[in-house]
Amino acid sequence: MTAAGKSHKPRLEFNLDWITRPVFGLLLAGAAIGSTIGGGPWFALFISLMVIAAAREYHRMVRRHSYLFSFAITALTTVAMLYAPLILGAAPGLVLIPWAILAAGVAINLVGAFVSDERPLWEGLGPLYLCIPAFSATLIRAEPRGIWIIVGVFIAIWATDTGALVAGNLIGGRKLAPVISPNKTWSGTLGGVLAAAVVEAIFLFAIKGNVLLGFLYGAAIAVFAHGGDLFESWMKRKFQRKDSGSLIPGHGGVLDRIDSTLSATAAAAVLVFIVHLDPLFGALP
Repeated sequence: MTAAGKSHKPRLEFNLDWITRPVFGLLLAGAAIGSTIGGGPWFALFISLMVIAAAREYHRMVRRHSYLFSFAITALTTVAMLYAPLILGAAPGLVLIPWAILAAGVAINLVGAFVSDERPLWEGLGPLYLCIPAFSATLIRAEPRGIWIIVGVFIAIWATDTGALVAGNLIGGRKLAPVISPNKTWSGTLGGVLAAAVVEAIFLFAIKGNVLLGFLYGAAIAVFAHGGDLFESWMKRKFQRKDSGSLIPGHGGVLDRIDSTLSATAAAAVLVFIVHLDPLFGALP
């Protein structure tokens, strides 16, 4: 009892999400790891299915009327872009074909939006927002040690989500961006960064890489993951949506589940292919 004679309400209260969220999270994680190990075509299939489901939610959110045309274009763009290198090979003359497919998808959605008096910039953004990270993941997976790099990215993202959820609930405190996402706190954000850094350091230790650099890399991935989460929260606020969908129990929509993965994977691809960073930091698994 407090001095005023009233008891405080406990911060943590059990609800069904405590069961459904980890169960479906583990199922998705198992599918992600299994497809990563299974090989390029299986990995592209898993990524395609996730992105197609997210594309449906994205175009349904940003369009005023029927979203089927733009959704179909983004879905086809995703499949064609991800499978083109697997079907055509990696010859130098063919390297631009996936990007040409992406440009075509963006152009078609832009024209379709203008014709139907929709939101052309948002319609054109759809393939860019979803397909570039998806294609980035397949490019990383195709690298000589790509399986381990992808696993490292995935576990950093999952640790970010888990650390943010636990720290935010246990500590609470000041809101990170109350206008954009009222439930996100500074404690949750920093908890997610710390969790990703520690888990990535443990991963690098296990495969005999540089632990300190792994710690810093995990923290960086977490920052980009948080950024992707905030961007999707801003979109939902702009288009007056609480969740992007309800396909995954305990998580909301597929886009709600992969928003941080989109940004973190794209960032990892920039580090690998443009900065030429070795995310395994000397490990030779």
